[in-house]
Amino acid sequence: MKRPNLRRTILSIVGVLAVYGILLAIMVYFEEESPRSSIHTVQDAIWYLAETLTTVGYGDVLPVTYWGRMIGFIFLLSSLGAYGLIIGQIANFMSTLKEQKELGLNGTQFTKHVIIVGWNDFAQSVIGHLVAAGRQVAVITKDRSSIDIIREYYPDDKVYTLYTDYSNFDLLEKANIREATIVFINLNDDTEKLVYIINIKKRFQDLNCVVTLDNGNLKSTFQNAGVTYAISKNEISSKLLASYIYEPDVAILSEELIAYAHEDHEYDMKEFLITGNNPMIGMPYEKAFFDLKKQSNVILFGLVRINEGKRILYKNPSINLAIQDGDYLIMLMDRKGQDKLKRLFNIEEGV
Repeated sequence: MKRPNLRRTILSIVGVLAVYGILLAIMVYFEEESPRSSIHTVQDAIWYLAETLTTVGYGDVLPVTYWGRMIGFIFLLSSLGAYGLIIGQIANFMSTLKEQKELGLNGTQFTKHVIIVGWNDFAQSVIGHLVAAGRQVAVITKDRSSIDIIREYYPDDKVYTLYTDYSNFDLLEKANIREATIVFINLNDDTEKLVYIINIKKRFQDLNCVVTLDNGNLKSTFQNAGVTYAISKNEISSKLLASYIYEPDVAILSEELIAYAHEDHEYDMKEFLITGNNPMIGMPYEKAFFDLKKQSNVILFGLVRINEGKRILYKNPSINLAIQDGDYLIMLMDRKGQDKLKRLFNIEEGV
């Protein structure tokens, strides 16, 4: 419940209890002297008040004096208001809880998820691919109307939505931002993105951020500001367009490979982490290449090794590398090959 409403509710309850307390004391004062009265103590008066407010009316305790009955008449009429107050507060409390949940103010338990700051059609397209790949996503939006759209398209266990101003870094903790794998800054223009990254990195220094840029010349500027990956929209689209012009079949395949494979006949490029129980640890790269092709119809064409915190990419290495624990294998596969690899590696794709 919001603090102002809670404070007002508490004050109202205290005020009502104080009024009832005074009336009970007056009732006992007048009733205890009457020999015909059954109200002689505060406990008797409270029991009579409970019977009246709940409309039970056992009749075992009754006021007999004039002023006692007047106070009883007040209790009788106030029972209607008391019920209205209780029902109204319960309805208000439930409505507030529902609103807080819809706005994401209760927080999320997502870990190793992707956070997207800013909602638009492009973000919706990205979420579609991430959810299809089995990733959980937290969306930060300041557009209230977009929450209903997101909740309509995606289940709560896959996509969490937080309604807040982007600069409210305290509320970003609700999205469990410190446990996120990466944060996609999806704001309107490059300048706004750069300012936001500088500010958010002051609060969350170890955050991995990715941005898409309208101006590819700013890539080094964003990297110096702490961005992990800066992607130029024009650069990617121009390369793909040129490929469509002089090698259209390669362009079609390239476009398919950078998206999630939704059907069994579609292909995708994926990377899987090699962990301590993987049977390929210690295996030469060349042998892994032939074994994966034979067993799962998967083509191995790259290896990533992390050295002193930096990711080193070996693209189809000619040297006979031995696969190590903590390496990533980059492979081309269809849906069936992906399922076989998940069983073989016992791990989900991605970093």
